[in-house]
Amino acid sequence: MIQALNELGFMFAIIKGIAMIKIGNAPCSWGVEFSDDPRNPSWRKVLEENSEAGFSGIELGPVGFMPEDPFILSEALDEFDQQLIGGVVFRPFHDPDKWDFVLDGAIRTCKSLMAHKAKHLVLIDSISPRRAPTAGRCDEAEQMSSAEWKVFKDRITTVAKIGTEEYGLTVGIHAHAAGFIDFEPEIYRLLEEVDESYLKICFDTGHHSYAGFDPVSFIRRCIQRISYMHFKDIDPIVKEDVVSKRTDFYSACGQGIFCNLGRGDVDFETIRELLLENNFDGWCTVEQDCDPEGKTSPLDDAKINRAYLQSIGFTGR
Repeated sequence: MIQALNELGFMFAIIKGIAMIKIGNAPCSWGVEFSDDPRNPSWRKVLEENSEAGFSGIELGPVGFMPEDPFILSEALDEFDQQLIGGVVFRPFHDPDKWDFVLDGAIRTCKSLMAHKAKHLVLIDSISPRRAPTAGRCDEAEQMSSAEWKVFKDRITTVAKIGTEEYGLTVGIHAHAAGFIDFEPEIYRLLEEVDESYLKICFDTGHHSYAGFDPVSFIRRCIQRISYMHFKDIDPIVKEDVVSKRTDFYSACGQGIFCNLGRGDVDFETIRELLLENNFDGWCTVEQDCDPEGKTSPLDDAKINRAYLQSIGFTGR
């Protein structure tokens, strides 16, 4: 009898855990990396196709891609039965001359998120020419001087505090290929030096693999600080080729380094188990960065990715 009750309780916990995990998508899965790229699909098309693919959550995309007028965006979110999950500030935190540009993007994103009751502000140090040639090559990557690192960290901390204190958001740092937060030692250093109350982790499975590290091991170590997930998979054959040839990030995207979920080297089944075991409560957002003029179909990819996640037990929309 006791064993039966324990098994029932375990099953309830699993069911409860699945219910807490919601699956969203992002405009980068339609090739939207920069808001002013004339090759971008319309923002309404992204919302419409995201809904058609079975997703109910979407990110803002780059600053200025989605309408910043709350009324216009709210109407469209309702029309396509979408919920705004969060927004990314993908700007050069590493460049002191671009601080006003970074701050502008951060504040505009915060305002949009607050207007739509979204939760997640994601901070990414964008691609630096100093780091681009060593994406995926931790041992060769140029490091900042101590003085550079201090002001770099302070800029990240400033935006994190703005997001949490002024807008009530949950702020996560996101490692990204060819930025100055890319490899595990840099992530750990930043997390150690910035208070957890201001800065958590938006963990991207694909970028972690691209950097040459194991996503599962990182989740095991840092799960309590992970507030948000980006689900991205990596084609190991393409990864080996672009790293060896020092291919730039956007060319690597065009070559298909980010493949359909379940077809690369990221172990999503184990990741699901870890999230459930640790009662992860929130969104996991699919990102399959692609060339907006590539041969792939973002709608088809979105449907494939949604079906794969459902097949391994991610049933939440």
